[in-house]
Amino acid sequence: MALEAQPTGAGAEKYANVPTALDEPQVNVRARWTTAVVLVNVGINAAFFGPIQVLLGQQAIAMDEANKEGILALVTGCGAAVSLVANPLFGTFSDRTTSRFGRRIPWVLLGAILGVIGLLGLAVAPTVAAMAALWCVVQLGCNGALAAITAAVPDRVPIRQRGTIGGMASMGTVLGILVGAAIAAAVGTNFVPGYAVCAAVLLLGVLYYLFVGEDQRLDPALRPAFSWHAFFTGFWVSPRKYPDFGWAWITRFLVNVGNHLVTLYLLFFLRDAVGYDSPELGVLILTGIYAIMTLITSVIGGRWTDRVGRRKPFVIGSSVIIALAALILAFFPTWAGALVGAAVLGVGYGAYLAVDFALLTQVLPSALSRGKDLGVINVANSLPQVIAPVIAFPLVYSLGGYVTLYVVAAVIGLLGAVFVVKIRGVD
Repeated sequence: MALEAQPTGAGAEKYANVPTALDEPQVNVRARWTTAVVLVNVGINAAFFGPIQVLLGQQAIAMDEANKEGILALVTGCGAAVSLVANPLFGTFSDRTTSRFGRRIPWVLLGAILGVIGLLGLAVAPTVAAMAALWCVVQLGCNGALAAITAAVPDRVPIRQRGTIGGMASMGTVLGILVGAAIAAAVGTNFVPGYAVCAAVLLLGVLYYLFVGEDQRLDPALRPAFSWHAFFTGFWVSPRKYPDFGWAWITRFLVNVGNHLVTLYLLFFLRDAVGYDSPELGVLILTGIYAIMTLITSVIGGRWTDRVGRRKPFVIGSSVIIALAALILAFFPTWAGALVGAAVLGVGYGAYLAVDFALLTQVLPSALSRGKDLGVINVANSLPQVIAPVIAFPLVYSLGGYVTLYVVAAVIGLLGAVFVVKIRGVD
């Protein structure tokens, strides 16, 4: 039996005779559920950013210091390419899951297990090829878990609470980034134990959610009939039919390209341009400043946007602030400039994460395919990881260095602020 998809955007009429798993949520979530979502995000992002910020770079230096930028670009690009598929794929699988544990919990667990396997393998990877392959496994698993936990929010959280919960989830993201940087700084150039600790944090981060996630089960009789054609074509969401979804995707994509351009070579920027004596420690300090500011603005921004009932002005303002941070790094390549840039980036990105997520959940085309649609949205997070190294490497290597890199990052990020005004269904 097929179920016609129901609208979930702002102002959508409440529909009748829809199973609980697909209904628009009306009851505010409890603190323990929010805590579990935060912890999953901590684990996933520690597994992502500990390696991305430091460990993969240190491993690239150990393999071939003269070609470290190219190795890092290759490895991160391959992993990000896998994440493009993993997000919508796992999201689609979770949408169709009728497990007694719910739609999302099984995929959070499976994704975490794959991530742990990949991280432990990276610790002993003997070649660049093995390094790239194992990072792909990490991306596959972590993006799978991310797709499932992200879809759990519109499953469970009413629109009036999504800015607040988006801010809390963003807090988990930032704490994960900080934990990853702390792990990397603690192990220094010895990246092997760093990967093992990241794996442990990932596994521990999902355990609480497995017990309190309280996923609602999808009735097997109401799962749509499967066909390969519908499966593959479902990854395309028509921007003509759903223009707000399309513009929201473009906005997130552009802002994330700018953000990844800023952070990709941070270790090398401190090492080669700023001349900081301990670049690993420098990354930790900058990440700590960034994290503190992001935590503050994500929570405040999320609550504020729920209170006023508007999203777009916050997204525009935060995009401009992110661009300003990139320009500070471009024209003040000093330790003091890096400190100020990190603080400004945290202010902008914290507000952006909370408010943009709330906006995105209000333009989803279908209640039945929340996981898949948010997986498509998450491609706007993953695709920049593929594109950013392609853009960054020639800019740093032969087209002006870090000044050019960060100016380009600012311009691309500002385009996101321009396109968000095209969204009509959300204020």
